[in-house]
Amino acid sequence: MRLATTGINDRGTDIDYLVRAQREVARLNPCHEDNYYLANGLLTWGGAVEQGNEVLRAAVECRFWDEFPPFFYGINLSFFQHDNEAAARVLEIGAKRSTGNAAAMRKLAVMLRAEQLADEHLALNYLTQQRDSATDQKLRDMLDKRVTRLQGLIDLRTAQHDYEAVHGPLRELQLLVDLGIINELPHDPLRLGYELRDGRIELKKLKIAGLEEQP
Repeated sequence: MRLATTGINDRGTDIDYLVRAQREVARLNPCHEDNYYLANGLLTWGGAVEQGNEVLRAAVECRFWDEFPPFFYGINLSFFQHDNEAAARVLEIGAKRSTGNAAAMRKLAVMLRAEQLADEHLALNYLTQQRDSATDQKLRDMLDKRVTRLQGLIDLRTAQHDYEAVHGPLRELQLLVDLGIINELPHDPLRLGYELRDGRIELKKLKIAGLEEQP
């Protein structure tokens, strides 16, 4: 089964066979390391999202020492299925298993939960509490940057409200500085910045080639 699955080229391959083969390997031996890597790369990211995630779920349960199945599965839950709460819970499982990557996975879990909060002030309070209660210094430092970035967004949205009360819809962020509503545009420690999107100031997202959001 290992030769059958690892030798497959996913281009032009019978996807039904590939799904059946890797799901069967997961049923017979859910701890199989090669299989969950392949399932994530070939199935989940090849269009068979739930089938790939099924293999990952089995690996999360069986490989109780391994941080990577919950990391892959958590990312998939957020990216493909937009279930940030479930993704955060799975990432926390990975963090408990990890040493070197624990802070990064906990940070990601916190950020996913914060994005579910509609009110940015609630999100800021949540992130601040998480930062202040973190015992890992790396995690505290990473969360502090997100707190600073989110505070900048709040300041910009307040300035936008003041501008639009007098001048109408804001067309360009620099106008907030030019008219003296704020002294300067907030510094984003992640160096991504802020942007006007559909009339609302938003945090810019990191753009990754090949993973652009579809309309």
